[in-house]
Amino acid sequence: MKNYETKQDLLDEIKKKHVKYDSEFDAIPETLKNTRIEEVDRTPSENLSYQIGWIQLLLSWETAEQKGLHVTTPTPDYKWNNLGGLYQSFYDKYGNLPLTMQRKLLQDSLNELYTLIESFSDDELFLPNQRSWATTKAMWPVWKWIHINTVAPFTNFRTKIRKWKKSVLIEKTLDN
Repeated sequence: MKNYETKQDLLDEIKKKHVKYDSEFDAIPETLKNTRIEEVDRTPSENLSYQIGWIQLLLSWETAEQKGLHVTTPTPDYKWNNLGGLYQSFYDKYGNLPLTMQRKLLQDSLNELYTLIESFSDDELFLPNQRSWATTKAMWPVWKWIHINTVAPFTNFRTKIRKWKKSVLIEKTLDN
C-alpha cells in the first residue's frame, strides 16, 4: 500500500486516480450501464455505485463521531461478514441514477471528502487511534481508510472498466 508523507500528497493522489477512473466512463453509453459480463464482477453502474457508497459511508462515520454518536462499522445493518449485502444496498440506492448523475454524485462526494481531509490535523490523519470508527485490531490511521476507499479501488476498478469496455463496446461495434 502506498504511503503518504503529507495531507497534500494524499489529496493529489486521490484526485489523480479519480480523473483517470472517471474518464473511463466517457465512452460508456447509458443504454449499456447495466450490462454484465462474466470477466468483470460489476457493471459500470455498480462500479460507480460501489465507489459512491463507500465514500458516503466513510463520511457518515465521521459525521456521526463528530456528533458524539456510536459508530458501528460498516453499518448497523451490515456486518463485515456481509459485505455483499452492503454492496447491494449501494447498487439499490445509486444504481437507478443515470451514469452522468452517478459520476457527478461521486465527484460531489469526493469534494466533501477533500474538505474533510483538509480539516484533519496531521496527527488525526496519520496516527492510529484518532477516530473510533478507524480504530481496529490493525491499528490503521485514518489515511489508510481513505486510501482503501478511493485510490485503491480507483486504480483497480479502472482496469475492470477497461476490460468491460473492451469486451462490451467491441462486441457492440461488431454487432452494428
